[in-house]
Order: sequence, then structure tokens, then C-alpha cells
Amino acid sequence: MVVYCAARDPRTPWFVRLLALAVAAYALSPIDLIPDFIPVLGCLDDLIIVPLGLALVVRLLPADVMSSAREQALAVSSRPTSRIMAVLVVTLWALALGGFGWWVFRKVHA
Repeated sequence: MVVYCAARDPRTPWFVRLLALAVAAYALSPIDLIPDFIPVLGCLDDLIIVPLGLALVVRLLPADVMSSAREQALAVSSRPTSRIMAVLVVTLWALALGGFGWWVFRKVHA
């Protein structure tokens, strides 16, 4: 959250923003340097590249931007959460899984 807030700050240099975007894109991308189906090595690249990229972004951020981003992230994380939406999302997932289970049960016992 701190890196996200810092990347949106206009005082952040463009190359740090670009690096933050690249790290986020790599973390969320289904395409990896080493495919995930290769045992151990497939997950190891995610465990090394993403934290190193985030550490580099944090290291390149100006100190004033970093402190401001930490304050913003703290303010965002202390906002109230919606318990109603949480219950709604869990209910929808439970209904979807229940429907899928019912469909599988009908196919197996048909």
C-alpha cells in the first residue's frame, strides 16, 4: 500500500513510478520468467524478483515521499470496513460453491 501511495505522488520520479508499475505487473502477470509448473524454481522467481523489486522501489523513493506515503497508507488501512459487503461476498462464494457441488453430485449420481 505504501508503494502504491508513493507511486501516485507527483513528487515521485518517473523512473521509480515505472519500476513500481513493472514490479506490480510482474507480480500480477500470468507470464513469469520461469514457468510455475517447474517445481520449486517456478515459485522461487516470484519469491525473489517481487520482493527485490519492491525493495529497490522503496530505496529509490525520496525520504519525504516515503514518509508521506506511509501516513497515507496508515490512514487508508485504518478506514472502517464494510462487514455487510464481507458477508455478501462470502455468501455469494458459498452459493457458487454449493451450486457447483450440487452440479457435480448430480453428474456423478446420474
